[in-house]
Amino acid sequence: MGIVLKDILAILPGSERDEVRETSIYIEKDRIVSIGEEPAGFAADRVIDGKDRLVIPGLINCHTHSYMAFMRNVADDLSFMDWLFGTIDPIEQKMTDEDTYWGACLAIIEMMKSGTTCFNDMQMNIHQTTRAVKESGMRAVISRGLVGSGDDEAGAMRRRQAYEERDAAKDCDRLGFMLGPHAPYTCDDGFMRIVSEEAKKNHMRIHVHLSESVSEIQQIQEKYGCTPIEMAQQNGLFDVPAIAAHCVQATDRDLDILKEKGVSVVTNPASNMKLGNGFAPVAAMLEKGINVCLGTDGAASNNSLNLFHELSLLTLIHKGVNKTPQCVSAREGFRIATINGARALGLEREIGSIEAGKKADLAILNLNTPSLTPRNNLIAGLSYSANGSEVETVIIDGKITMEDRKILTIDEELVYKKINEIISRMGLDKKEY
Repeated sequence: MGIVLKDILAILPGSERDEVRETSIYIEKDRIVSIGEEPAGFAADRVIDGKDRLVIPGLINCHTHSYMAFMRNVADDLSFMDWLFGTIDPIEQKMTDEDTYWGACLAIIEMMKSGTTCFNDMQMNIHQTTRAVKESGMRAVISRGLVGSGDDEAGAMRRRQAYEERDAAKDCDRLGFMLGPHAPYTCDDGFMRIVSEEAKKNHMRIHVHLSESVSEIQQIQEKYGCTPIEMAQQNGLFDVPAIAAHCVQATDRDLDILKEKGVSVVTNPASNMKLGNGFAPVAAMLEKGINVCLGTDGAASNNSLNLFHELSLLTLIHKGVNKTPQCVSAREGFRIATINGARALGLEREIGSIEAGKKADLAILNLNTPSLTPRNNLIAGLSYSANGSEVETVIIDGKITMEDRKILTIDEELVYKKINEIISRMGLDKKEY
């Protein structure tokens, strides 16, 4: 299928910085084949008028738990460990495979409607998120959450599930897979070593939570005499390309390790604030040259999967924390939400920017909105005034998955019905938290 975005404003990578300019973008099958000049022999099955529209590379949510979408507004205003082990874990133990599937569907709807075209997910029930991704046309990288102690059978079973899920999804090139050791407080040192060795053997990346809370720091310090990031490094998790979610409590020594080992850090501002964990030292990370990307975490700890909301927090919080308006500029924030995320996933040659030869993963925004009027600086507008409702059309892998804000690949009303059935069955609509 050939699609042309005709005479549209686009954010394009420049030699020194991203720039906004009017152009036409030609899409054939799953890729951008030309920008500006119509390729010889190109046949357009669809022409999208770019008048009053802006096209951006699809946003990349580098850390979430999609199945948690039905836990939105549950277990609010609790301390981190009470939230996780006192409320969320008991709910998770009651989840069925179908619950996971419908939660993932709801998450994908929300992400797609706010311009996200790829997400990095840590999940529990195998095959269900992959099923939702396949059906929806979304792009995702999946990690089966791994919990274990040494070579115990429970941990070994979860690792087998991770490989089973990866092997069963080889027919979908929109899906990638990582190994997901959950965190140092749920994976001991022996288990981490096993996961790191298997990651090397299977040529897989690592996705792990690290240094999220003060209680985690205290627990790991008491048990191992080091920080969670030092523990991960000592046990080989960084011997393969790795994504570390949060790193809120990272020390200067931790940051040196992350830089030295080429670890990408996912900052999740809303979740970290809501759980009272603080602010990751993003400015120091960027100064050291660490690849920082952006995530929402799950809806149980964020309440939103809207990456525009996260982008706004990212570019505002650190100005206040560091008392300088130059900290994490709008342009830097945009890269963090796009190409930096692609780099963390090992997909920078495929997605994350609008370039000929890359996958056609795009979000088209309506500029005739109060939030983006006037059009003085559209890149700044994406960080400081856009809210995600401006996203009108989404293209993933060269296919239109949302048009005029209507999802074309998922029955939204059915999803909402199923989610309400889940919360009713579990009694989440009657219990006060």
